[in-house]
Amino acid sequence: MDKGELLHKLAGVQTIETAMDILSVRKKMAIYYLHRLRKEGYVKTRRQRNNRRVYTISLDNKLGGASYYDIINQHSPIKISTAAIHRIYGKEPCLEETLVFAVKTKSLRTILASLALFKQISNWAILHKLARENHIERQVGALYDVARKVMKVRRMAKKFRGSALPKKGYAFAYLIPGLKSKDFMDIENTWKIHLPFNKKDLEEYL
Repeated sequence: MDKGELLHKLAGVQTIETAMDILSVRKKMAIYYLHRLRKEGYVKTRRQRNNRRVYTISLDNKLGGASYYDIINQHSPIKISTAAIHRIYGKEPCLEETLVFAVKTKSLRTILASLALFKQISNWAILHKLARENHIERQVGALYDVARKVMKVRRMAKKFRGSALPKKGYAFAYLIPGLKSKDFMDIENTWKIHLPFNKKDLEEYL
């Protein structure tokens, strides 16, 4: 089987088992084909918590460039698999930019996974600037308060918190339209932001 056909058939996120099914081959041959693509630079490999390998296969891997999802997966125990790859060429996005991207996706799993970024984020001035430009200061503040309930996070800058907290008369907004929290109502009321998840959704952080 030639390289082009392999890429066409296996593009996306695969395991050994799915590669075996797609190619209708035995495990040894599936490993061989994946190895061929990896040598050419088309495969990125990561391990899940159960030590199982997952392969992301794409022409973009060969071309290079950084993906917001790759950065989130690098830092978070909650992994994201998506066909919508947002790859940035010429520079690697900072964690602050990646967090803002995650909030703007309005994807429950992406936002959940991005909470882990608060463990590493230290440049609150950049985060403040990006959040303000995208009108999501309160969303970021509410997510930070959720994150610190389930993990050790870096201290939020007082300037960010003072600027981001809602002023008198602000209406409630949603992170994801229509979704509210039952467990984080105190945070919702502080930031006037409805959160889309509850404590059970955060079990992978505990």
